[in-house]
Amino acid sequence: MPRPFHVAFPVHDLTATRHFYETLLGCTIGRTDERWVDFNLYGHQITAHLTRRETTPKPTNDVDGHNVPVSHCGVILTMAEWQTLANRLQKAQVEFVIEPYIRFKGLPGEQATLFLKDPSGNALEFKAFADDRMIFATEPVSELRA
Repeated sequence: MPRPFHVAFPVHDLTATRHFYETLLGCTIGRTDERWVDFNLYGHQITAHLTRRETTPKPTNDVDGHNVPVSHCGVILTMAEWQTLANRLQKAQVEFVIEPYIRFKGLPGEQATLFLKDPSGNALEFKAFADDRMIFATEPVSELRA
């Protein structure tokens, strides 16, 4: 089983950040300081560090007809977890970068995905696969050996 990862990222407002990650994404809070907060994001440790605002535009790439933020992180969830999160975010009327949908339908790597940004503009992707063998697949699942 993979070990949890750790990611640190810049934020401009710890109060808004804490609300977003705790309330919308369902993260629990770990250690905190006046300049940073640790969050438990589906078993992974992510740390928000207070910093000055960035003003440089962030690049995107065209993927499956959408402008995907090049710099982003996220978690691969089970399909049930992904659907629960997507429903919670839609109910909260979150502004998505890319609305929840199925990407690469019928192709290797078919996945449910959604993109959103936190209050500081950090891009997050949450995805799920109906069959986890598709996570790194380069051929259709029907051609993969069990």
